[in-house]
Amino acid sequence: MTNAPKLILEDLTKLYGNMPAVDGINLRVQEGKFLSLLGPSGCGKTTTLRMIAGLEQPNGGRVIVDGRTLSDSITVTAPERRGMGMVFQSYAVWPHLTVWDNVAYGLKLKGHSRKTVGERVIALLELVGLPQYAQRYPSQLSGGQQQRVALARALATEPSILLLDEPLSNLDALLRENMRFEIRRLQQRLGITTIYVTHAQDEALAVSDEVVVMSEGRILQQGPPELVYSRPHTKFVAGFIGLANLLEAKIIGRDGPSHILELADATRVQAAAPDDTAQLGEKLLLMIRPEHLKLVLAKSPAPHGNRLQATVDHVSFTGSIVNYFLKYAGSTEPIRIQSTPPISVHPGEQVAFVFSPDDCVLLRA
Repeated sequence: MTNAPKLILEDLTKLYGNMPAVDGINLRVQEGKFLSLLGPSGCGKTTTLRMIAGLEQPNGGRVIVDGRTLSDSITVTAPERRGMGMVFQSYAVWPHLTVWDNVAYGLKLKGHSRKTVGERVIALLELVGLPQYAQRYPSQLSGGQQQRVALARALATEPSILLLDEPLSNLDALLRENMRFEIRRLQQRLGITTIYVTHAQDEALAVSDEVVVMSEGRILQQGPPELVYSRPHTKFVAGFIGLANLLEAKIIGRDGPSHILELADATRVQAAAPDDTAQLGEKLLLMIRPEHLKLVLAKSPAPHGNRLQATVDHVSFTGSIVNYFLKYAGSTEPIRIQSTPPISVHPGEQVAFVFSPDDCVLLRA
């Protein structure tokens, strides 16, 4: 058994004119992992996926699969010779073929026997929950069903890597949520290495073994979803992969493992900082996630942790979660708190918010 990566991107670069769409990225993906490329439009994630698929040729660097170079700046192995399956945003199922024939298409091209094709198509339609739709045409299916057909077709030839380019963006919110878990279930059942491109952070967090956050053609951070969410490295990552309250702060001392910070309104708080390199007098951003803040009434006993005074600006009910927006003298932006069950407060009311030093993250501005 080897620990060699299934997929390696080595100094991978793609230029459009003089502008780098992908700017010398390096990435290693282990066998059987589900990795998401996450970032805003234009960050280079789809271009990266297309270079992995062989649909784009890099201007520099290499795409290596199972130790074999498939793309570099000189040669590109054709997509059909890479042993990969791809699912596109637009479904890309053939409208003139039935569901059965869509899924069978790649198997027939590879010359499999009629018996093998039949057995494989039946198994795949069972896998994606569409056996009763085998003789229907795409126009007779919903968007979610068409995307299942595209997924079954991509899996038909047993690819070594599955590539998904924004596969759920054309679906409504509820179906999108259901489909993301279905894709993850299939991936885990099959054990197939999967690269998933999305701009939706909730999708990336829900389905991935690892998340790669990209911006302007570069990788800003890579790691397990829980770690990237809880310990972002930059202000961009903190804001893109979740909701973040950011407060300007200056380090004025230490108290054991914690920094003592002075905020913009001269209030002092503590922030735990294991393995931190921040220096005395350095100006940073203090980040706290909305769910890590506790709203308390102004005259309530002070619970353990940092406590700051604020005024209720407005309250927003979103179903399972209530959002509280507070005016705080040390911030030009409202402080956002998410909690459940709801607390009865009203705009203009004096309150406080409390947070633990362990939930603080220090970012360089």
